[in-house]
Amino acid sequence: MDLSELETKNNTVLTLDSEVPSITLLEDCCVGIDEAGRGPVLGPMVYGIAYCPISKIDDLKELGAADSKQLKEADREEILNKINQNSSYIGYSVSILSPNYISNSMLGRENYNLNEMSHDTAISLLRRIQDKGVKVRDVYVDTVGPPQKYQDKLSKLFPGLNITVASKADDLYPVCGAASICAKVCRDQCLTQWKFPESRKFDLESAGSGYPSDPNVKQWLRDNVDKVFGFPQFVRFSWSTCETILQKHCVPVTWDDESEESNLPKINSFFKKSSGSDTISRHRFYHEQGVSNLTSL
Repeated sequence: MDLSELETKNNTVLTLDSEVPSITLLEDCCVGIDEAGRGPVLGPMVYGIAYCPISKIDDLKELGAADSKQLKEADREEILNKINQNSSYIGYSVSILSPNYISNSMLGRENYNLNEMSHDTAISLLRRIQDKGVKVRDVYVDTVGPPQKYQDKLSKLFPGLNITVASKADDLYPVCGAASICAKVCRDQCLTQWKFPESRKFDLESAGSGYPSDPNVKQWLRDNVDKVFGFPQFVRFSWSTCETILQKHCVPVTWDDESEESNLPKINSFFKKSSGSDTISRHRFYHEQGVSNLTSL
């Protein structure tokens, strides 16, 4: 995979596409969607979509596409090479969601959680290959959240397609396994080719698995947090593990507007009854204008 664009776009979302096989524009196709790197506190989350004609599904099975998490790194790369060698009937795309994009989205003014982000990425990839003219018929998606609810959501958005959302879909459907391979290999390469914009070097070999429960990861985060500027962009700083480290090991920050706002009365205080009275006093405007009630409710 050519990840050269990642050097300039490692703080947003980068989508890469294979060539679209001409046969997928002519024959009904099956599509698989899966992700890699949803849980880690380090590095990007990558979504993959793979597609091929339904008539070629047996050929895809022979390539050994399966759940990427059950395969060794070398095996995953070998299968992706086979997918690339069979580009006459297999196509794929990957979307790389940078750690910075994930954290900024989750901590934005509006609540945009990881499930919604995952759903939207899957939807955008499916629309992307449709826009390229791929004749999509059957879609298999590895679930995020309750499978039936997710499937109903996709079916409403794509009423003409046969959509199946299932847990461990990458084990059950070869085309979903192919998507899993594409996403995982892409993420692995992102980790090894990541260009840090910060003006210092970071030793990723000591970072362990990348998951927040890993003691090696926690130590790496403590060792690489700046007391003023926080974590490098490689870190998903919205994860609770990072928040704890920021609070314990970094310089506390007090915002000027916080102290000012704390002295302001709450808006509902303007609508409270006066003390010692059962009624809310009328504004003086009504007295000055001689306005009175015609009737009582």
